[in-house]
Amino acid sequence: MSLEADVRDLWERKQDGLTAAGATDDHLAVLDDFLASLEAGDIRAAEKRGGEWEANAWVKQGILLNFGLRETVARQYGDVTYHDVLPLRETDDLHERGSRNTPDGTVIRRGAYVGGDAILMSPAFVNIGAHVGDGTLVDSCDTVGSAAQIGDDVKLGANTLIGGVLEPVESTPVVVEDGVSLGAGCRVTSGFVVGENSIVGENTLLTPRIPIYDLVEEEIIYGELPPERRAFTRFVESSVSDHELFDGGAYKPAVVATDVEAETLEATEREDALRE
Repeated sequence: MSLEADVRDLWERKQDGLTAAGATDDHLAVLDDFLASLEAGDIRAAEKRGGEWEANAWVKQGILLNFGLRETVARQYGDVTYHDVLPLRETDDLHERGSRNTPDGTVIRRGAYVGGDAILMSPAFVNIGAHVGDGTLVDSCDTVGSAAQIGDDVKLGANTLIGGVLEPVESTPVVVEDGVSLGAGCRVTSGFVVGENSIVGENTLLTPRIPIYDLVEEEIIYGELPPERRAFTRFVESSVSDHELFDGGAYKPAVVATDVEAETLEATEREDALRE
């Protein structure tokens, strides 16, 4: 059978009561092959089809199976003993593709893909199923959540959080498309899609629950930032603004999106020196 068929079959067995205690060597071999395929970039948790991002449900099932059918055991990392169902990812292949990761704090879990010419600064964490594209910078104190899809030539500013979305398996994970620059302290959660070549100001929260005021198309949208936008947080009047408990009114966050200006794009190119 194909890897997809093997994973789907194992998923059905898990639904019928298979546990980590009953998992055989053959079952674990399927999971090992699955993780290797993720790390090689042969499979992904989500892909763009017909202009829209769609989850590959069977891939997300495979990720969940690695938690459900493996025992937590003591593992060693340097002088530290930790307990997890998975070891950390081997990183020998990163050097072969021109990528680099700094020591003492850069953690890449098994099942994560890291492209060529990427930079991972410590401390940073890349979780299982995440896809980090070619030429992308994951800066200090960044987290790339499970199944998150990060494109090529992306810049994640320091202390940026990219959320993970594993369940339900049909839900599209967080996507940051090619060429995006996220300022320090940004948070992207709950399956939000950041369109290519956009630039997001520091400390901006992008989540489907916060409206995007797109001044280019003059519309309010949720769950995505269109391509080639410059976005930043503003606060708009809340429905409880006149409440007597709020002296001076109450406000709620929103995101304003405008056209990316050529000057702004040029400013982001300064960080290219990190790769030269």
